[in-house]
Amino acid sequence: MTQRLLLILICGLVVATTAAAADPLPSWNDGPTKEAIVGFVENVTKSGSPDFVPENQRIATFDNDGNLWSEQPVYFQLIYALDQVKKMAPEHPEWKTQEPFASILRGDTAKVMASGKEGLMKILAATHTNMTAEEFQANVADWLKTARHPKTNRPYNEMIYQPMLELLGYLRANGFKTFIVSGGGVDFMRVFAEQTYGIPPDQVVGSSLKAKYEVKNGKPVIIKLPEINLVDDKEGKPVGIHQYIGQRPIFASGNSDGDYQMLEWTTAGEGPRFGLILHHTDGKREWAYDRDSHIGQLNKGLDDASKKGWVVIDMQKDWKVVYPFDKP
Repeated sequence: MTQRLLLILICGLVVATTAAAADPLPSWNDGPTKEAIVGFVENVTKSGSPDFVPENQRIATFDNDGNLWSEQPVYFQLIYALDQVKKMAPEHPEWKTQEPFASILRGDTAKVMASGKEGLMKILAATHTNMTAEEFQANVADWLKTARHPKTNRPYNEMIYQPMLELLGYLRANGFKTFIVSGGGVDFMRVFAEQTYGIPPDQVVGSSLKAKYEVKNGKPVIIKLPEINLVDDKEGKPVGIHQYIGQRPIFASGNSDGDYQMLEWTTAGEGPRFGLILHHTDGKREWAYDRDSHIGQLNKGLDDASKKGWVVIDMQKDWKVVYPFDKP
């Protein structure tokens, strides 16, 4: 190889590397959505900017289900609970005739969903309570190792959105502290949040059950109780943020009307604010749904996004890839 050719190759590599490094969101297509995100981050982090926000105030909150990972055909935590019922069934022969357990064992998911809040609470009580926090965490970790999504046959913690992973990393690289604020169970999400998203357990806010401290066989433990502590959804999200984070975010991201109040409260604060909605428009690479969906319904958020100044991600148009395992 001649020195001239070697020099050309080296220069080309440097240019390509520099170009890649200059793009903080490589899985996002260029356009108004990406420009709005980058513009906001640059404005609030540039010293001397009229919109500059001190680092200790750069709080960003993200919904999890349907926003950081997929939520179809049903919420993944519910799939975990249904799988746990099947696993525990040999110890509970009475479940063969008791609802909603009998429907779960027959594989009648529609009837399980029709059991409503009462049925869900019975499932949660059976699979999430009357055990130590460590026992529950171990059960979730074991499930994540073996369970597979029915459409992709991938582990559930691989059904995460590559563009959102980049966004989390981009915000953190610019002094933001990123939090999950989700209707999902806080103990469930804390099992995988750090490894999956780089978000440590103390930066996860979610729905929670009450718990108690006791000494069991000479060992201090936390016991999960079958009583609701916080439903971190809709109006509960700003409350959860207030109670567990202690300051109003300047950036909030969600995908459904369950996130409406979080975005509303975030963007109502003084100074620069950013509200982001992920609209599921890609029926080929993921799913297309919004107003009439049984999961992640997005109705009021779509109607009000423009007047509230919220940015709406069109998944089909704005993302080059959806999952880390996708090819661009």
